[in-house]
Amino acid sequence: MKKLLLLPILLFILVSFQGNFYTSKVSKDAARVMGSISEQDSVLCWVFFKDKGPESERYFSNPLLVVTEKSLERRAKYYGDAPLLDESDLPVYHGYIDALAKMGLFVRGKSKWLNGVSVYVSKKELPLLENQAFVNSIDLVARYSKKFQSQDKNYFYDDSRGNKKDKRELFELDYGNSFTQNSQINVTALHNLGITGSGVVICVLDAGFNLLEHEVFNQMIILNKWDFVNGDGGVGDSLDMGSGDHGTKVLSAIGGYKPGKLIGPAYGASYLLAKTENTDSETPVEEDNWIAAIEWADSLGADVATSSLGYLEYDDPSQSYTWEDMDGNTARITRAADLAVGKGIAVFVSAGNEGLELTHNTLGAPADGDSVISVGAVDADGERAYFSSVGPTADGRIKPDIMAMGQSTRVASSVNPIGYTTSSGTSFSCPIAAGAGALILSQRKNISPVELANALRSTADNSVIPNREYGWGILNAFDALQSIPATDIDEASSAPAGFTLFNNYPNPFNPSTRIDFEISENSEIQADLYNSAGEKVIQVVKANYSVGKHSIQLDASEFNSGVYFLKISSSKGTKVLKLVLAK
Repeated sequence: MKKLLLLPILLFILVSFQGNFYTSKVSKDAARVMGSISEQDSVLCWVFFKDKGPESERYFSNPLLVVTEKSLERRAKYYGDAPLLDESDLPVYHGYIDALAKMGLFVRGKSKWLNGVSVYVSKKELPLLENQAFVNSIDLVARYSKKFQSQDKNYFYDDSRGNKKDKRELFELDYGNSFTQNSQINVTALHNLGITGSGVVICVLDAGFNLLEHEVFNQMIILNKWDFVNGDGGVGDSLDMGSGDHGTKVLSAIGGYKPGKLIGPAYGASYLLAKTENTDSETPVEEDNWIAAIEWADSLGADVATSSLGYLEYDDPSQSYTWEDMDGNTARITRAADLAVGKGIAVFVSAGNEGLELTHNTLGAPADGDSVISVGAVDADGERAYFSSVGPTADGRIKPDIMAMGQSTRVASSVNPIGYTTSSGTSFSCPIAAGAGALILSQRKNISPVELANALRSTADNSVIPNREYGWGILNAFDALQSIPATDIDEASSAPAGFTLFNNYPNPFNPSTRIDFEISENSEIQADLYNSAGEKVIQVVKANYSVGKHSIQLDASEFNSGVYFLKISSSKGTKVLKLVLAK
């Protein structure tokens, strides 16, 4: 019996101490890679520390040392009475970083959330590094590759008499060839009501942004930008590493604005641009760039983050995640994405472009996160794009969450400042969905990212029978917004100064109702009625009114029962009133 037990024990010892690298501090993957390289070769590794050092209290007593007022305001909406800062918000202790520098190790990136740094470590330096008392563990930094595809679309619908009509006539903005990607998720209905994403801060994490002079960005508000690949403020093409055509296209899809050419869902939002992808190499993206960028976005008060990057296939030797690692906990980028959601950021990520595999998921991290909103791709007809990755996660959760148009999506050219093209991939369905989320957050200011995700899923077109290919289905921005009750804060923040709109009476009504409003200066008033799909039904009035209180009479005798929206605009702003016609 003793002889029989001896072989398994010896095998365990051989596996555990393979190459004398795999220890309690060094991961199996790191040990395997170290065992395959020469003494002088280096590998990019995470080095995680045991604590945050002796200066913690200084940051807890002065939060503005680590985050902005905007970030604290965002957290306050969700945290209630809980502290707005925790241990993860504190910076990595500089004393530990200095110690690594004295060992001759170059610190490439830092993560306060994970309490670690990324450094290039050679086989020769590894034993000394793991012997440091402040080092908790050592593992590999993951890297990324991606795929793209392409196709075409259709703008027409049959009216009740079977005649072909251009559906774009039902909406106020001229979307040009970007109409389908907006109307498919009912963003057009929110735009009709004057909702543009104003007041929401969106961080776009992508490759560089190489043509910000493009006409589609002329009115975009860019608050800040940073290149996490090269460590500077230039996110466009230059002499350093990485080109930015992909990021340019993604940014145009979410927030571009050029009537007749391209309109992104959240064209009224403000933006943070983070260059995290190095396109110069075969495996261009390293996850430490992404984690540093999401921490940066959090500190600056981002409300939404959109990332068209996924982490699955990496260089040899043995630096890949597998489908089994897509369990919501293994990939560090996934942990960071979930942490961001916990701090109040709605994180949208591409599901991936790896297509359908019958026996397991084809997701790329962080799309496996339990708190992130992962987005798959459909074509103009609402059919799943063949390249769109599928779930479920390794632990059995349905992914993707929602779908949007990612095949032949209208985007800005990355080489011609007045040019446009189409691109395909979940890289483009993701920002479109994120833009829709931003529109909702601009109107429901106190909902959490989890509440937003639930609203998007529960109102999507496959919500009754969600599955591994479509998730909960194609999102419906208008229905998602209406599914979330407005609070007093939402109502107050949307009321323009000097313009008061009173509730109509009666409501519900049949067939007519009276709407009262009051203005503080002479103004032209325009009132338009929209149906429950957000399509304009009729212009009720357009006339000049003097200072004071006035009434508008709405006769709906020719309309069907249902929910309608009256948008009243003045020189002071716009207000929307929900009406119920009950015949």
